[in-house]
Amino acid sequence: MDFYRILMQVTWAGVILAEMATAAVAAQLAKPNCQDRCGDVGIPYPFGTTEDCYLDESFFINCTTSSTGNFLPFSGETIVQNISIHGQLDILMYTANDCYNETGSQSSNQPYLTTADIFTISNTQNKFVAVGCDTNAFLYATRNSKSFYLGCVSSCQSISDVINGSCSGIGCCEVEIPKGLKKFSLESTSNENHTGVLSFNPCSFAFVVKRDLFNFSSYYLDSLRYNETVPMVLDWAIGNDTCKYAQTKSGYVCGGNSTCYDSDNGNGYRCRCNDGYDGNPYLHDGCQDIDECNPLRPCKDTNQICTNLAGSYSCSCREGYEEYRLTIGTICREKGKQSRTIIIALGVGIGIIVALLFSSWIYIVLKRKKFIKLKEKYFQQNGGFILERRLNNSQRGSHETVKIFTAEELEKATKRYDESRIIGRGGFGVVYKGFLSDNRIVAIKKSKIVDQKQAEQFINEVVVLSQINHKHIVKLLGCCLETQVPLLVYEFVPKGTLFQYIHQDSSISTLPWEIRLRIATETAEALWYLHSAASPPIIHRDVKSSNILLDDNFTAKVSDFGTSRLVPQDEMLLATVVQGTLGYLDPEYLQTNQLTEKSDVYSFGVVLVELLTGKNVLSSNRPEEERSLAAHFLSSLKNHRLFEILENHIVGEGNEEQIKEFVEIAMSCLEVKGEERPTMKEVAIRLDGLRKRKKHPWVNVDLHEEEAENLLDATCVASFEIAGYDSINNHVPVALGDGR
Repeated sequence: MDFYRILMQVTWAGVILAEMATAAVAAQLAKPNCQDRCGDVGIPYPFGTTEDCYLDESFFINCTTSSTGNFLPFSGETIVQNISIHGQLDILMYTANDCYNETGSQSSNQPYLTTADIFTISNTQNKFVAVGCDTNAFLYATRNSKSFYLGCVSSCQSISDVINGSCSGIGCCEVEIPKGLKKFSLESTSNENHTGVLSFNPCSFAFVVKRDLFNFSSYYLDSLRYNETVPMVLDWAIGNDTCKYAQTKSGYVCGGNSTCYDSDNGNGYRCRCNDGYDGNPYLHDGCQDIDECNPLRPCKDTNQICTNLAGSYSCSCREGYEEYRLTIGTICREKGKQSRTIIIALGVGIGIIVALLFSSWIYIVLKRKKFIKLKEKYFQQNGGFILERRLNNSQRGSHETVKIFTAEELEKATKRYDESRIIGRGGFGVVYKGFLSDNRIVAIKKSKIVDQKQAEQFINEVVVLSQINHKHIVKLLGCCLETQVPLLVYEFVPKGTLFQYIHQDSSISTLPWEIRLRIATETAEALWYLHSAASPPIIHRDVKSSNILLDDNFTAKVSDFGTSRLVPQDEMLLATVVQGTLGYLDPEYLQTNQLTEKSDVYSFGVVLVELLTGKNVLSSNRPEEERSLAAHFLSSLKNHRLFEILENHIVGEGNEEQIKEFVEIAMSCLEVKGEERPTMKEVAIRLDGLRKRKKHPWVNVDLHEEEAENLLDATCVASFEIAGYDSINNHVPVALGDGR
């Protein structure tokens, strides 16, 4: 049995079932006095076999035999198998073939289908298929009045490679049909004329087939024949207008008791009968009322009588019975008698409903209690009671208070921590943008799980940070301790990080030297405040450009105190596990594990070099001894190459004197020994003074590179030594923060 006969058996079974379903309304499918069948094919209006019976020539059916219909507008004689008033047309379409024999002779074809504009290849009921082991298949069509094509490739080397039922490129490939394809042709080709597979696959085939009727088998590699036909489906619609415009024009065809709807594949509109009606909606009176009462019995109670209505039906009690309303519906009972069964049913029904309501209420109450207990557990584990007591003691007489937020408040503010609200992500955790109920915009930091043994230390830091009030430090507004992971709520700073402007955004080229100098000064003032004015003093321990935020005016705000440490008043140094970000870490801190405020000074010096050069703090493109930016900067100074690493537009702005002193400040911050570095107070004062000085232009804008380098080299001591900076690149593994 060949491929065509297999498909035809399934196809005709579907056609017979469809015809049986429409037999009841067959008499009203065509216009009066018009032929409504051609053999086994029903011909519903707007289709017809004569001029007075179809809507226009696009819908003409040329009935030539007693068993088939020929669709005249197609090129050639295309056999129509079924016409549905729901907008589909089943036809038989030729396959594209490319066949070879032992002598290498070729026979091929390129079938095409030229249709009226009302017809479109059905994208929901068809698929494009190629069969063969040396096959390239193509479908050419028009889409939106433009040329369009798609294709797939199928190959295999032996019959054993083929998997029955699989059409994924081994012996068979298939492609979904997109919407809107019209007037198409098919082509199949081969790469090697089937020379390696001729014994079991002499031909390549390409065809569009009704998707439910094709299941690939290795049998088809040798059984498909030249110019074979397969069933496929076309969608049809009326005209090119949507319902909105078609209803305002003459020639609108949707009849009474019908509804217009737009075609979902191509242009035009279709009609369908309203609920309770059946028939041909394209005829003036084609949609007729359905008698729901015959032969069906839609009324549930056997004592009810069904009455047919226009488009609907009603149920009423038969004579001698009356309606009795229950919570579950209406039933009929005999007049003048109390039905014991009804009373029992009523009691059982009410009892079941009450039991369900009560059990649902108990479940909700228990679930809520469990949730409340879990929040209380987290609140206690995270030191909530300690925090409340500390805040009450520390904020007496203070107008500004740090709020302890509930979990529900922050869930609402972040749309339940939606991915679209994430504004930062790193080793520390995730930062979300949130909108509070009072319209404040905040940044909500979801950190890593806090060790319960360190809960009191965490609370101490929250209390101290909550009292920090400095215009260049991101303000801590509150926290939430009702979740497994504590949440910190900060003020929102909109412009992002300094790191983005130095290394990622093209806008850095427009960021002038004056703003860079101001950012450096404001950051230094914030660190000076932490080291000197905060009580107890705070060592930030992770100063870097990605922890310096910028507001709309490019005002700097220091952020991220996740690794910060409080320094007791009577201690100068703090022994601790090394934490921070590679490239910014103090080499003395790396070697001794002794943390001082001078560690922040070193890290700030690296940020100053970033502002000068725009280069990454770590780079594998530089020599090994200069991979860190600090070492690269100091080496460039020593070797009179500083001019090479400065940002070009900074040099061009004419800031000679300011840059010279800025370089000196950066050098002093990067001293190997912490005791030789200035304090942040000294750095902040020098930078503030530098900002207030008047800029002096370069002596000659046409200076040669060597002259400019010598000019900048005045900032360097001739005997400057950088021995010892190699230790930056030769440290042992340590616990580090994220290296953004």
